[in-house]
Formats: sequence, structure tokens, C-alpha cells
Amino acid sequence: MNAVAEGLNALMDPTVAICLVAGLLIGTLVGAFPGVTGSMAVALASGFTLTLEPVQGLAVLLTIYVGANYGDRIPSILVNTPGTPAAIATTLDGYPMAKQGKAGLALVSSSMVTTGGILLSMVVFLLAARPVASIALKFGPAEMFALVVFGLTVMISISSKSVLKGVLAGIAGLAIATVGRDPITGDSRFVFDVNDLNSGLPFIAVIIGLFGIAELFDQLLTHRQQHIKPISSLGRWWPTKAEYKEMAKPFGLSTVIGTVVGVVPAAGGDIAGLIGWDRAKRMSKHPEKFGKGSLEGLAAADTASSATLGGSLTTTMALGIPGDSVMAVMIGSMIIWGLQPGPSLFTNNPDLMISMAAIMILATVLSLGISLVRMRGMVKLLDLPNHYLWAGILIFCIVGTYTTTNNLYTVWVMLASGVAGVIMKRTGFPPGPVVLGLLLGPLAEANLRRALLIDGPAILVTQPISAGLLALAALSLVLPLLGRARAARRARAEVAAPEDEPALTR
Repeated sequence: MNAVAEGLNALMDPTVAICLVAGLLIGTLVGAFPGVTGSMAVALASGFTLTLEPVQGLAVLLTIYVGANYGDRIPSILVNTPGTPAAIATTLDGYPMAKQGKAGLALVSSSMVTTGGILLSMVVFLLAARPVASIALKFGPAEMFALVVFGLTVMISISSKSVLKGVLAGIAGLAIATVGRDPITGDSRFVFDVNDLNSGLPFIAVIIGLFGIAELFDQLLTHRQQHIKPISSLGRWWPTKAEYKEMAKPFGLSTVIGTVVGVVPAAGGDIAGLIGWDRAKRMSKHPEKFGKGSLEGLAAADTASSATLGGSLTTTMALGIPGDSVMAVMIGSMIIWGLQPGPSLFTNNPDLMISMAAIMILATVLSLGISLVRMRGMVKLLDLPNHYLWAGILIFCIVGTYTTTNNLYTVWVMLASGVAGVIMKRTGFPPGPVVLGLLLGPLAEANLRRALLIDGPAILVTQPISAGLLALAALSLVLPLLGRARAARRARAEVAAPEDEPALTR
């Protein structure tokens, strides 16, 4: 009870309230602009939060995370352009509803199911995070190394269409993580007489470069004048009793789907939204309406994508493995604050877990209020010219990165990471495994070397938990390859079938 009281009492600080409101507004605005992702916004904000107290910084970052999950529905519904990847499935039925004159109904319904999905997923966080962390506390070096490998392979398998490119990106991240001092001996490695490299590459600068600058450069390079105007006729706003009842079943189903998907490392709201939409369609009495303006489809997609937040937070805080790209950025900030996400966090800082849950719940409730009260005003943001947005993002990237160390070296690292990020984006290499490798590389290396010192390589396969995790890691790489091979065979069979039909009829 002391931890609960201390965690809630920390939110009584007026500065925390200011940080919470600021993050909420930023997140909502960020989500409303197509192309500005939640991970990008959190990465930008992280540079400005490093001088804050942990609770204050988390209030900013977590509320941006929540707010973006509301704001991103606006462009998805009104201009058929997802504000963030998590809102991809929203376009399937949200935009058709808007074209039918039901934009207001779609926006309000989306906000309501998003609220329900996040709140229920936070219940899972409060109930499951500590037991999971208690189990993980029993992990030795071999188990921790295997856990990191599992998390990295899952992100590789999910974040890229090519497993090979994902593996290479992960290896690149692990290689970058070796720059600096040896975690065991303290000797300098790969610094090339550059003193700034002794402490390793500044991962906040790398993250801002890969997620912020890279996206900015990519949009500048591919920019085309947009002629699509947002739908201005919003129609009625509030669902009827029959429509609430219609949304109930997909809401319940997708809450479970989203929470489960969120627990899986690296599986974000985009995946959950599409799975939830597909499952709801299969269970619906009117599947033919899906994709044509179905309220069931909209509710299923938005509930599933939003319900990943609690599951993602559970995985990140209990195991130290990022649940999604936003959580990867969050881990970087927490490490700088002297907090290591993982099992020990619940032992050393139990009050912080309560504060985080309370921040997420408050942010969710306030986001719903903002969405319902100021929806018409946020719709007008879609008319803002992109070049103003890009200029602001560039300034925030540079200033935010510089403030982390007050050294221009970090700005150059950020810009170089941005160029690398654009090249990766254009060539199909995912940035997620690079970031995860950079963040967790030192943890993996230190635990691997400790495990080898204890009992040699055999310990990795003789310990049941580590062997099981390594087996799951291997499966996470092999199963996508098998699935793609089956899909290719099926496609070839479908192409060959029409060619055989004339022969059969003769």
C-alpha cells in the first residue's frame, strides 16, 4: 500500500500536471498529422525530458503515446490517411463511413472504443506486470541473454518483409552497441581515438535520427502536392443504443486480441488492428459490410490497436524488452534517468509503476474529453501546409538532440543516423531491430559473457528456460519463412489452375 500511496502522491506535484497536459496536447496534435508517428514524437520529446525528474519525464512521454492513439484516427477517417501506423485498419471502415456522411459518428465511436481498449489493457498491466517480473527475477545470465535474443528475433520477424534484412539490421544494431567501453573489463573498443565514442554512441541521438530525421528526409524527398481535402460534412456525432450494442461484441473480442498482441515484443497497434478487424469480420452476422463503412469493423480495428498499449507496457517494464518502437525510445530515456526497465524495477521502484499506470489512465480519460470537445478544431489542422510542420520537426530534432549533451557531436550523430535511416527505408531495412540491438546489446553481451564464464556454451541449452527461449527465437525466424513459402506455392497454384481448366473441358 505504501508503494500505491507514494506512486499516486508523486502525481500531486503541479509540474507533473503541467507535463501531463503538455504531452497530451502534443500527442493529440502529432497523431492528427499524417506521417508524424508516435515513436517519432516520443523520440523528439525525449531530448527535452532528460533533465526532468523521472515521473515528470514519463508524464510527457506516456501522454504523447496515449494522445497519438486518439489524434491518429482523425486523418484516417477524414482523408483516408493513417495518422500513425496503428491507425491503418481504421481507414478500412472509417473513411467509407465518412463518405456516407457519418464522419462525426465514426470519430466519436473511435474515441470511445479507444478509451475502453486502453483502460482495459491497463488493468492487465496492473494485474500481470508484477507476477511476470517476479518470474523474470529468477532469470540468470543465460536466461537474460536468451530473452534478449528472443525479443530481437520477434522484432526482426515482424518489422520487415525480408527476414534476412531484419537479421542484418539487428546485427548492425548489436555491432553499434559494441562501440565504447567493454562492459566487463572497461577497455575502450572501436573508438578510433575519438573521446566522445568512449561512452558509446548516444542512443537518443540515434533514435531521433532513425525515427525523426529519417522520416522527415523521406517525406521531403517524396513530397507531392496533396489535393485531397478532408471531409467537412461530419453529420451526427453520438451513436444510438442500437449502435452501441452493435459495437459491443467486436469491442470485447478486439480487447483480448489487442492485449495479447501487445504483450508480444515488437508487435504494435498496426498488426493488432488488422487482426482484430479480420477476426471481427469472420464472427460478424454482416461480414459483407466490412470495408464499406461498418461500425463493427471500425470498433474492432480501433479497440485492438489501442488495447496493445497496456500489453506493450507490461512486456517493457516487466522484462525490459520493448513492446513496440515507442517503448524502445522509452527504455532509452529511462536508462539515462538511471532506471533499468526489467524485473528489478518492480523491486527497486514499485511506486514508479503505480505512477505510470495512473498517468496512462489519466491521459486516456483526458484524451477522450479533448477528442469529444475539440474534435472540430482538430479537424482544421489537416489544412495546415506540410512545410510548416517539417520546419518545426527539424528544429525540435536539432534542439532536442543538442540538449541531451550540450555537444554538437550528438547533433552530427543524429543527422548521420537520419541519412542512414532514409537509406534503410528506401532499401527495405527496418530501423526497429537496429534500435533494439543498440539498446539491448550491452545487456545481451554482459549476460552472455557471464554465462560463458559460469559453465561455458552448454549452459545456454542445458537450462530449460534459456533453451526454450532460444527455441522460440529460432521459430520466430523460421515460421515467417515457411508462411511465405506456403503463400508463394498457393499463388502459383492459383495461377496454374485457370490454365488447366481449358484442357479439362476439351
